[in-house]
Amino acid sequence: MPPPQKTLGRCLLAASATLLSLAATAPAALAAPTPSTSPSATPPALMSQVGGARLGQPGTQVDLAPGVPVLPKDLTARSWIVSDAESGEVLAAHDAHWPLPPASTLKMLFADTLLPRFPRTMEHKVVPSDLAGMGAGSSVVGIKESHTYSVHDLWLGVFLRSGNDAVHVLAAMNGGVDRTVEDMQAHADELQALDTHVVSPDGYDAPEQRSSAYDLTLFARSGLQKKDFREYCSTVSAKFESGEIRNTNRLLSGDTDVPVYQGIAGVKNGNTTDAGATFTGVAERDGKVLLVTVMNPEKHEHNEVYKETAKLFDWGFRAAGKVRPVGELVPPKSAQSTAQPGATASAGPAHRTGGAGTRPVASASGGIGSTGVGTALAVAGGLLVLLGGGVFLINRRWPLPDLMRRRTRP
Repeated sequence: MPPPQKTLGRCLLAASATLLSLAATAPAALAAPTPSTSPSATPPALMSQVGGARLGQPGTQVDLAPGVPVLPKDLTARSWIVSDAESGEVLAAHDAHWPLPPASTLKMLFADTLLPRFPRTMEHKVVPSDLAGMGAGSSVVGIKESHTYSVHDLWLGVFLRSGNDAVHVLAAMNGGVDRTVEDMQAHADELQALDTHVVSPDGYDAPEQRSSAYDLTLFARSGLQKKDFREYCSTVSAKFESGEIRNTNRLLSGDTDVPVYQGIAGVKNGNTTDAGATFTGVAERDGKVLLVTVMNPEKHEHNEVYKETAKLFDWGFRAAGKVRPVGELVPPKSAQSTAQPGATASAGPAHRTGGAGTRPVASASGGIGSTGVGTALAVAGGLLVLLGGGVFLINRRWPLPDLMRRRTRP
């Protein structure tokens, strides 16, 4: 892909491009200490300063200047962060670099790492070894041995049902769980996600497996630059084998006590014993695109993680343009080299084929929506915009294609 032009027009309510800019330089990084084997109720005294020194300080970081709305008073999450997905500015944060168990929000890193490696039309016949090593009580989409699945269907299982079985099949196609964990860790390091230590590809509780609200936001921001990632994470419902699956992200699909959030477009939720509830979401309103990550609310009410996320979204949309940022989302390490004059974007990871049960097939559909998938690209009468393709370029801008369309259902 050639580097995009420096300057492009912006219009969020038409079919023109939106622009996303990044900081000219990445701040000095202070790596967080190695996490302990069990989560603590107290953040470490020394946390990473990636993105700015204030993000490494304990407690809530926000500049409440005159005219800036106050933060919600009933937030109970151990860690959270509100950021502008386009500029990368962090509007407010609370212990954003606290390394905590991530649960299935780690699947954002898994998807961002592996999505480019297999075409969605490729098919794979599941063998028993593909499903070996899954943790007890894992969330599953219902993958069956000796059945053949397209990569497209496997990713639907990952994003909509948080299926650890689908993750393990894709990991097997990638050369195995150990190889996939190594790839994910390398990609996290490339994204400057220094709080993240990957042990399992699916986010299942494991000793020393950690990430942070800051890092999960980096994974979401990187993933949302991939078209397939955007489409899968915004899918409300889809056909899977002989039935239908629905997205467990309640801000996207709704629930009895949580309405669909206006402008929501994904990204990923999680819940395990050690992690509690975790969630990263992206939403658009009035031309602003925000990312919010919430980890482990101490208030154990039904859907509390979504309720606190919605409150932070509401605050962020009111505060955007008024509040002074307390930090930034840093670009990947490779962005600095691609930003040099005449440099071109590097190619994605080399395609790695699986075993004999994996084969590419001709595409039967032109896109994710043609297979009966409901995609939440507009909710509650409002339009949303999803981050578009391109690469991170320092001192450059790149187009974010306007993918706004009305929500469809199968």
